[in-house]
Amino acid sequence: MYYTFPPLGVQLLRRFACKCSCISRETKYRYSILILTYIAYCLYHLSRRPFTIVKSKLAPNCTDLLINKKVPFPPIEINDTNRDTWCAWAPFDVENPNALFGILDSFYLFSYAVFMFLSGYLAERIHLRYFLSFGMIFSGIFTYLFGLAYYFEIHNLYYFIVIQIFTGFFQTTGWPAVVSAVGNWCPKESLGVTFGIWNSHTNLGNMIGAYVSGLYVDSNWGLSFIIPGFIIAFYGFLLFLFIVPYPQEVGLQSASKKVKRSSTGSEDESNQPTSSRVEEEQRLNEDDPLIECAFTEDKVEAISFTKALFIPGVLEYSFSLFFCKMISYTFLYWLPLYIKETTSYTAEQSADLSMVFDLGGIVGSIVIGFVSDYTGLSAIPCMTMLLLAAPVMLLFIEFNHVSLTLNIIIQFILGALVNGPYCLITTSVAVDLGSKVSNKQGLATVSGIVDSIGSIGSSIGPMIAGFISQYYGWNSVFYLIIVADLLSFLLLMRVGINEAKKLKQSRRNEP
Repeated sequence: MYYTFPPLGVQLLRRFACKCSCISRETKYRYSILILTYIAYCLYHLSRRPFTIVKSKLAPNCTDLLINKKVPFPPIEINDTNRDTWCAWAPFDVENPNALFGILDSFYLFSYAVFMFLSGYLAERIHLRYFLSFGMIFSGIFTYLFGLAYYFEIHNLYYFIVIQIFTGFFQTTGWPAVVSAVGNWCPKESLGVTFGIWNSHTNLGNMIGAYVSGLYVDSNWGLSFIIPGFIIAFYGFLLFLFIVPYPQEVGLQSASKKVKRSSTGSEDESNQPTSSRVEEEQRLNEDDPLIECAFTEDKVEAISFTKALFIPGVLEYSFSLFFCKMISYTFLYWLPLYIKETTSYTAEQSADLSMVFDLGGIVGSIVIGFVSDYTGLSAIPCMTMLLLAAPVMLLFIEFNHVSLTLNIIIQFILGALVNGPYCLITTSVAVDLGSKVSNKQGLATVSGIVDSIGSIGSSIGPMIAGFISQYYGWNSVFYLIIVADLLSFLLLMRVGINEAKKLKQSRRNEP
């Protein structure tokens, strides 16, 4: 791995922006990387949201429009063969559109899952700034192309399939890149809370995406894709100018290297006298950014895929995440439509109401991150949330349509319990596992493996949900994800038992 000069935007900021000596350079860069990657992945999820919102518009209930006289003068002649499909957008004007939507979801998600293995591998070998920026730009382009179908009257199913496959491919650039960049800057001891707060980008992106897409779904669904596509592509360009994914690029030391040095008893920054550190900081602050060149203390070799796969705990957490993402993405892709079909709300209202699930996910991610940092445990907090999620799903089936208040309360709790384990495994746990390899660079590879195996589950869930909801009803979908929830719990059993033994042993050793 090699490091380059800082990006142009950073060089300009350091030359012309006001300097504040009260905040260290490392702190400035660390917070900037957290903010920039937070917004980046928030926009990745914003651009994934439109199709989930637009489904109800591509294949609405045409019979209901006639009965309620919402379209008093249909543009075509209505007969028994097209009574249920006359208002749908071809090729979704079929008797079972949910199954077709599930297939399209799966093309995207299978593409995402398959190429995530490749992205994790490439992210260790390509400069993260280039990798992330161009990934965002092309994600935006293909999201934009989906929306163009509205304006150019495109009704070819293969067009939508190709768009879904390429969107899935370019969306894989996000996760291994942002996790690796944050892992390079943030110390291990605070990863749980840091990632708990930081990982709210997923839920916030879903919420903003639902809101933006919902604004246009009833009037012009093409804009539901075009606007999110433009936003993520434009931010990818900004990221190219400002993100610094490697501390070495600005003359600083990576967090993982500090941990390794301190664990071997080597001298690091924390052992230097305070006055020396201040003088060094002032000297670096005065450096000309145009002549500041990055340095490497030693050559860092990327870990192989096979070695990363067999790091203890990687397989258990990966397959547990398989079922966690299966549940989370089933809600992500079908919750707005489920609310619309089981309540009296419109498509836009259902999209807005589905944001409560993501709001709960933000709180759940922060809570489980705090618990993990405080206790030093990962598997046990995940198992606890997974076990509690099953009965809450049953409550949601029974009471989601009773009242708006009950719907919001149960959705919020369910979002917290479902997304908490998902967040911890994909962030803090993945970084912890990737940091266990000495003298190897493995953060992106391990996070890519964990997320790609999890993404296979996310690709299967929405597809199965589409078929089951069409032929067996929505209750059967919930029974399926309850089974997935319990399987995710069981897969962490061995790791959880080991954590419980270590916790018990540490308490015995306390004076």
